[in-house]
Amino acid sequence: MNTPIPAELLSVGTELLRGEIVDTNAAFIASQLPLLGFELQRLTTAGDNLDYLSDVLKQAMGRATLVIASGGLGPTQDDLTREAIAAAIGEKVAVDPELERNLRGMFTRMGREMPPHNLKQATLIPSATALPNPRGTAPGWWVEKNGKVIVTLPGPPREMTPMWQNEVVPRLKTRFPTLPILARTVKTFLIAEASVAERLQPFFAVDNPTLGIYAKPDGIQARLIASGNDAARLIDESEAKLRELLAPYVWGKDDDTLEGVVGGWLVKHKLTLATIEDVSGGLLASTISGSPQSPGYYHAGVIAPNDHAKVAWGVSPDLIKQHGAVSAPVAEAMASAVRDRLAADIGVSVTGIAGPSAKPPGVVFIGVADSSGVKSWQQQYQAGRADTRERAAISALFRLRERLIELELA
Repeated sequence: MNTPIPAELLSVGTELLRGEIVDTNAAFIASQLPLLGFELQRLTTAGDNLDYLSDVLKQAMGRATLVIASGGLGPTQDDLTREAIAAAIGEKVAVDPELERNLRGMFTRMGREMPPHNLKQATLIPSATALPNPRGTAPGWWVEKNGKVIVTLPGPPREMTPMWQNEVVPRLKTRFPTLPILARTVKTFLIAEASVAERLQPFFAVDNPTLGIYAKPDGIQARLIASGNDAARLIDESEAKLRELLAPYVWGKDDDTLEGVVGGWLVKHKLTLATIEDVSGGLLASTISGSPQSPGYYHAGVIAPNDHAKVAWGVSPDLIKQHGAVSAPVAEAMASAVRDRLAADIGVSVTGIAGPSAKPPGVVFIGVADSSGVKSWQQQYQAGRADTRERAAISALFRLRERLIELELA
């Protein structure tokens, strides 16, 4: 097996400490480091204070071989990551003529004059190499000093992610070559995290591959990481065992999405889909239409947040009066109505309660109507509007997947 290389991650920005911005960069980088042979030993969030940042960097370099700093590369006075690195390793920041020309050229192409403060984004120290940032004005840094590597990345994820993938990862692979490392994520739904852990208990006694279990909005995920010359064989064999232990809850792996999986089946069989939802407030339609293949099968999505809208789309007012808007019969009627009105092969509905009501909050009914009939399911979630809405939309896709399997359309 590989011996993991110690790494530390520094997230820079007072706005992170105040909770004004969620630190998604740290989660992304932390998930990528094991695949490159690194063990993240510490994650620090620090405000915009030069002395403190410099001290944190010195300590991190004393412990880790790789230090990654995200954020603090902007043009304002409180963007201090460059200055902190310079202070930590005893070097001075100076404007690099080539970086300055590139930066001024960028502003010229945008038809704007470069503000004087942006000049600090064209600076380097002797031990630093600039990392191109085609999506922003702040280059990253690759710094090598005394056998240690410091990497700086911009804070905005739309700039950070491409720089990481295109500039940092290739350099890390060259600078720190390792034996092959492979990862495989198996995705499940409708099974509790504790149940997944219990079923996969034998994996925790194995060093290679390692196993991690994570709760995500689309279900519980099991992530395998294998290393060494046998990594490919180990990952394939382990995945097969894992799927066997978790059947029938597995719905996908790695980059699969529920909307992508279901949409692929619909396209394959030339079927069309329409949706109608209330409690999920359009999240189901938004999720489906976010898939690149959705224009090929998705007719439309309807938001029906009250009885009036449901009746207007074809649900019987007597049915609502008899059973209530949040009920299996109404969910089935909604699915059938939207299927008929929008001339789709399949109709999917979501109706439920996210807040205070005569019925328990978090109760959701999902309906699926197709040429073979109509079917409904009841789900119960913890109280909370945002959580119920998100889970209802995901559950609707999962139940549609279940129905397509039942109809042998997978």
